Amino acid sequence: MSGSTTSSERAFVLGLDGVPWRLIERWSDEGVLPNFARMRDEGASGTLDSTRPPTTPLAWPSIATGVWPDKHGIYGFQNLSSEYSHEMYTSRDLSQPALWDQLGPAHVGNVPMTYPAREIDGTMVTGMMTPSTDREFTHPPGLQAEIDSRIPNYEISLDYPEYADRPDDFEDAVDDVLAKRRDLMEIQMDRAGDDWQLFFFVYTAPDRFQHLVWDMDRLRAHYAQLDEILGDVMAYTDDHDADLYVVSDHGFGPIEGLVYVNRILEEEGYLFRREDEGTRGALASLGISRDAITGALNRVGITEEALVQSLPRRLVDSVAEQIPGDHALYDVDYDRTVAFVHDTGNCYINDTERFDSGIVSPNEVPELKADLRAAFESATDDDGDPLLVVHDGDDLFPTDEGSPDLVVCGRGVYESRSGMATEIHGETGTYDASHRNDGIVLCRGPSIASGATLRGARVVDIAPTLLHGIGEPVPDNADGRVLFDAFDDESTPAATKVERTTVGRVESDEAVDEDFDDVADRLKGLGYME
Repeated sequence: MSGSTTSSERAFVLGLDGVPWRLIERWSDEGVLPNFARMRDEGASGTLDSTRPPTTPLAWPSIATGVWPDKHGIYGFQNLSSEYSHEMYTSRDLSQPALWDQLGPAHVGNVPMTYPAREIDGTMVTGMMTPSTDREFTHPPGLQAEIDSRIPNYEISLDYPEYADRPDDFEDAVDDVLAKRRDLMEIQMDRAGDDWQLFFFVYTAPDRFQHLVWDMDRLRAHYAQLDEILGDVMAYTDDHDADLYVVSDHGFGPIEGLVYVNRILEEEGYLFRREDEGTRGALASLGISRDAITGALNRVGITEEALVQSLPRRLVDSVAEQIPGDHALYDVDYDRTVAFVHDTGNCYINDTERFDSGIVSPNEVPELKADLRAAFESATDDDGDPLLVVHDGDDLFPTDEGSPDLVVCGRGVYESRSGMATEIHGETGTYDASHRNDGIVLCRGPSIASGATLRGARVVDIAPTLLHGIGEPVPDNADGRVLFDAFDDESTPAATKVERTTVGRVESDEAVDEDFDDVADRLKGLGYME
């Protein structure tokens, strides 16, 4: 496959969510994963450094666009407003053109953060963050009927809490999802025929499985299935003389404890909870909860979706503030709070320019960031080792003034959580493992070098490398670089200067007014949300 003096004109991205390099290296060396071994022998491979934090909603858009979150616009699962309310990020929030906006025909399947489906030259089946298959989740819309016909009971994701104490049933359910996703890929391959330039398909099953099951025997069996899928994709790309990129958005590893970072802020006097004497506390004392209220509404035919669609957002939020339930943001007294952590480790200083009830002057922010960083880094385990790694938001996201002030990540076997808690330390419960920074990248194709090792590859490097490899220009605002070590010395991409092009910002004024409760429940089941 390597050593050609020409380059491919098309590329396939096979995404494997949450796959760590050390497992691929170990099991391909042992002969358990023969197709991954072929990818390493016949192509270029190495670790792939993720975003900070290393999470799905940041990393997959970075892979697809070649830029960090400050340019593509997605910082987590939930977008925080100046009024402290939050709504789910969607594809409408992606401001940098993705590969499928630059290449065509393109076929995009199950990629996280692609809902609602965009109108592209090709097909799209949305993935993670799709509320349900009752919504329109394909482009063109008629593709949905074909999926219903060929894949009965197709699912976007599983109800993870349902399997908390049933590992055998969970493994069977994950296998079923994997098989149906494989069927979906075949449908899109059938639709693509021979006329395509980009295929971008993601399997999220490994990430979902590993969160709840970190058992090497079970994982080895799951990875063997992934290896079979890889074999099919390798044959497909060979038939179409295409470059193949196998990538994961982040790695994975076991966790031994949770760290509730908002509790650190509370103990240090930076965050204050609302007093229980208010309406919220009174309702709670009467046993009135969000679930009880929505259950009563559903019994008379009124859904949360109907309320959200028919009432102003500000009114919905004001009511939600008073109802006890899973609303960590609504438990904070912002009139006294200096800083808080939202979503996956995003720490915001409650400054007067950013937030409606801000109490911190902007000129105090730099000094306060240093104090907050010291507070987070002072949290240690019983051996005196730090629990957290803290990043400066200005360093990670230099082009966006609205980015988080700090990003707080768990260190080693600890995972940070933003929910309100009474203790800093927490048990992992049903969660066995979680994200690490080191994912995978393996590439193989007409101009890819055999047996090459890629060093220092980052998620933002995939799009520029793919584009240059097939002879297409790279956006001039890309944060990533072309991984020239991947190309054979005699190949066209190795001998060709990177061509640059200007891309416009993706603008979308179209609101996505959806009921994302099912999505939130799935995210909570994986530990992504509180």
